[in-house]
Amino acid sequence: MIAASHPDVAAATAAGSMALANQLARTARIYPDRVALQLDETRRTYTELDRRVNRLARALRERGVHAGDRVAVLATNHIETAEAFYAVLRLGAIVVPVNFRLVAGEVAYIVHDCAATLMIVDPVTAPLAEAALSEVDCVRSTLCIGDDFEAALAAEPDDDLDIVVPEHDPAFIMYTSGTTGRPKGAVLTHRNLVMAGMLQRIAAGGKCPNGEVVLLGVPMFHIAGMGTALGRLLGGDRVVIYSGTGFDPAGVVDLLAREQITTTFFVPSQWQAICAVPGVKERNLALSNITWGASPATPSTLQALADTFPNAAAFTAFGQTETCATVCLLRAEDAVRKRGSIGTPIPGLEVRIVDEELRDVKPGEVGEIVYRGPVITPGYWGKPEATAEAFAGGWFHSGDLCKADEDGFIWVVDRKKDMIISGGENIYCAEVEAVIDSHPKVGEVAVIGVKHEKWVQTPVAVVTAADPADPPTLDEVVEHCRDKLASYKKPTALIVVDSLPRTATGKVQKFELRRLYAD
Repeated sequence: MIAASHPDVAAATAAGSMALANQLARTARIYPDRVALQLDETRRTYTELDRRVNRLARALRERGVHAGDRVAVLATNHIETAEAFYAVLRLGAIVVPVNFRLVAGEVAYIVHDCAATLMIVDPVTAPLAEAALSEVDCVRSTLCIGDDFEAALAAEPDDDLDIVVPEHDPAFIMYTSGTTGRPKGAVLTHRNLVMAGMLQRIAAGGKCPNGEVVLLGVPMFHIAGMGTALGRLLGGDRVVIYSGTGFDPAGVVDLLAREQITTTFFVPSQWQAICAVPGVKERNLALSNITWGASPATPSTLQALADTFPNAAAFTAFGQTETCATVCLLRAEDAVRKRGSIGTPIPGLEVRIVDEELRDVKPGEVGEIVYRGPVITPGYWGKPEATAEAFAGGWFHSGDLCKADEDGFIWVVDRKKDMIISGGENIYCAEVEAVIDSHPKVGEVAVIGVKHEKWVQTPVAVVTAADPADPPTLDEVVEHCRDKLASYKKPTALIVVDSLPRTATGKVQKFELRRLYAD
């Protein structure tokens, strides 16, 4: 019989924990001198990263942060942003990444909703934080990346902290993008995120590659950015951080070439911009894996990816914040024959497509995709009713309408809330958008439903012009749709705009379009 209280057994048990900070320490012991994070000319090895996280954790504890407390991180992409995440986690506290593109009132709402006790900012976001904190009283102190941050680290030792963090405890509260109103905080546990990293690696190839060079090109406040930063550090990869608050496609291509990036993730609108960079096909790139997700990709974007990066394996990742990002993956070997599909579920997840009564629909029929598994959020922070609604019937309801073929490959048809019901017929916006997008005069398109006296709702297309001097007309678009869509699916109005409103992660804000063009 083994005495669990024996110090050697306790040490071995702690080393096997799924707590994220323990995972970092383990990777540092395996790859001590390998570069973990890089930003421009600054590099941190895994040992340096682990030691700095210890110092910062102690500094945060001196400032009153303890297990279970929430720490809001309002910062652009820095090495120190990732260090802040890990330091909070090492204390058993909870990280709350905040979108730096929000306005002060929106930031204040999130900080108040989670009752954050400390806030980590940077010189870019400090004025926004100051304005937001004037509206709340829960935050006791702030720490700014830069001299303040380094002074806090310098005052503390870097030896290990004797803190046990249960793997089922909350690690992050990730606030959804709020496309339908006030955002909700999805709780993600340590175990959720570690399992997500492992299962996604298995799904992508059945191995954990060592020494990949990964470009982190999306903000760390987003599940894709946070998941990349933490997930890739589990396997000993080098994560190159793309800095800044904006997106410069030409600068991204330069970075891909200079650092010989092997794998990266971007949302479809960003990939489309990258593919349009002059001379990108002639650059000496090392990309072997490219992934897109977070919003639907149009056929023209998928074709541009295939033409621009013919030697890179392309993966389509599908999921949401509440599922630690990826739940379905379209692998490279299926990319051509199943183009437009989101692929099949990753290992370890139960996935169904169901009707309103939670009954499985037949192949080819449309239903809501629902999930169960180790990567699914346990619920929304402080919102038991929303949690109960999301888990009705014991399955997490995604809000996505999908259909599957006979081979088990899944296609997204629409968001449930975006579906238009016109004269009793269901109209799936994504289907209409794909057809309109193929018109040569259309740059981008979003289809929304507006009120109609006779049909209850009718589809309206909001588009940008491929050539602003020659915008499309409604007659041209309707004629283009004539042989491709049933009559009731064709738009009854066309609105040409300079640009479509988007969230920070590239999703079109259809609620904003509905607000603007409801009449």
